[in-house]
Amino acid sequence: MFTPDEKRYEKMQYNYCGDSGLQLPKISLGLWQNFGCNADYDKIKDIILTAFDMGITHFDLANNYGPEPGDAERNFGKIFAQNLKPYRDELIISTKAGYEMWDGPYGGRGGTRKYLISSLNQSLERMGLEYVDIFYHHCMTPETPLYETALCMSDIIRQGKALYVGISNYDGKTMHRMNHRFEDFNVPFIINQNRYSILDRTIEENGLKKQSIKKKKGIIAFSPLAQGRLSNKFANGIPKDSRLFGREDYCKGIGLDEKQLSQIKALCKLADERGETLSQMAINWLFAKGVTSVLVGVRTKAQLLENLDALNKTPLSEEELKMIDKIVCD
Repeated sequence: MFTPDEKRYEKMQYNYCGDSGLQLPKISLGLWQNFGCNADYDKIKDIILTAFDMGITHFDLANNYGPEPGDAERNFGKIFAQNLKPYRDELIISTKAGYEMWDGPYGGRGGTRKYLISSLNQSLERMGLEYVDIFYHHCMTPETPLYETALCMSDIIRQGKALYVGISNYDGKTMHRMNHRFEDFNVPFIINQNRYSILDRTIEENGLKKQSIKKKKGIIAFSPLAQGRLSNKFANGIPKDSRLFGREDYCKGIGLDEKQLSQIKALCKLADERGETLSQMAINWLFAKGVTSVLVGVRTKAQLLENLDALNKTPLSEEELKMIDKIVCD
């Protein structure tokens, strides 16, 4: 039976999530891409247990994380049952619903009452849980009234299937409207999950960050390394072992061109001058931007430990933040 490191909470720093009483670790573990049927079970078990040993209490999933929908939740559920169940009250486990899951009109993208409750029930069964700590609506869906989604989330809370709710991939205007709907039903809405990195400032441009601060809600940033681009391995171009290698159309769609590769090279140089890797500087950039938690997704334990070591690096100065902006935004 797994016995966690007794000093795990000395290794992590924790932030309050908005104006709620819930604290999240500054670095959380996301199970988006590398924890399904395409991964070695023993390796992902090692990553998850190492994360807990290092003070990571928050594990983030979604119904469609796979690559086959449900895979990541099933694997996490097995690891939880065999190793982490005695520590359930020390864990923050989140999942989401919103993207396509099963055939027919009730399993596709949306925020309907039918879909959200069915999906959460399936997620709880896959993970072997009685409740999740945070349940997210995963994406904006204009076809479903916000009122219906908010009322459903309220009922999920009242049924004890989730302790808090969050929203993911919303913009500022829609988050503002949804916040009012949640207030109507007295729903404990505490957090937004959005893509945010040195290379992706969308939440600054679409009002989400501004509204989150104004409404005193937390922000947890996913893709902090821009799907691996903000790492030293991209310093000399796209590496052959990267999932982006040879995918010219996809790279074009995400803005990975010669100009961005030149920016990444300059960022690597700055990180090296600071005595850290580019990945660590990218995480520290998000700390400087005031996010509640940085959601890392890793393929190896070594990557996890490298990311966690960002906690031990010197915070970015105002001058360094301006240098980063000059590299990326000019």
